[in-house]
Amino acid sequence: MARFEKNSDTLLYVQVSDYVREKIYSKEWGVDDRIPSEHELMAMLHLSRGTVQKGIRALVDEGLLVQQRGRGTYVTQPVMARPSSNSLLSFAESMSVQGIPYETEVVEKRVEPAGTACSRELGIEKGSPYLYLARVRRVFGEPVMFIESHLNLKVCPGLADADFADEGLFAAVERISGRGVGTSEMVYSARACGKTRAEWLRCDEHAPVLECAQLVRLEDGTPIEWGSVWLPANRCVISSETHRAE
Repeated sequence: MARFEKNSDTLLYVQVSDYVREKIYSKEWGVDDRIPSEHELMAMLHLSRGTVQKGIRALVDEGLLVQQRGRGTYVTQPVMARPSSNSLLSFAESMSVQGIPYETEVVEKRVEPAGTACSRELGIEKGSPYLYLARVRRVFGEPVMFIESHLNLKVCPGLADADFADEGLFAAVERISGRGVGTSEMVYSARACGKTRAEWLRCDEHAPVLECAQLVRLEDGTPIEWGSVWLPANRCVISSETHRAE
């Protein structure tokens, strides 16, 4: 349960926003999921209705939530999706192709039971084990991306034993599963960084970041990775080259 500090310099409604934002960013609450009602949040967080309402309204204004009259408040679907290229490369592979030296730090790696959103996206039973993997990539000591992955252990058992500081995720998946990585569906969204990711990216929690949410499938169409890459707006850009259709 979240701890709210009434004597903190951070206003209580901002702490409510941080709490709900973290639930969404960590994908505990997925797109189109209904979040707890105001009364449920009041009971969960032991805060007044006005404080909860103000915190939720801030996230509606950010575009993370939408309120539907008579139905509740839901996590929204981003409105724009655009692939960066026609070739599927991991971010590590892309940096290597460009000759950019980087280092990877694994900051979290744990096996967890799948919740509703995770089971839906990975095509596994609710409660089935999946691998949560969080990594920071640095260039010349400066963090340039924070990567969160929810990985399907059903089709890639033993993945949790891989050394992701030295081996790229796609390479590990292909080595262990014996199957090739096939396609990726990506959605780009502008976000406020949020407290947790700001700590890893060494930026202000209100700083703009680009979230690249993706669902990666093996060659046979089986989902293998559901996650996000978080890119600080002042350190990274996404470029693309396209050709006009004839």
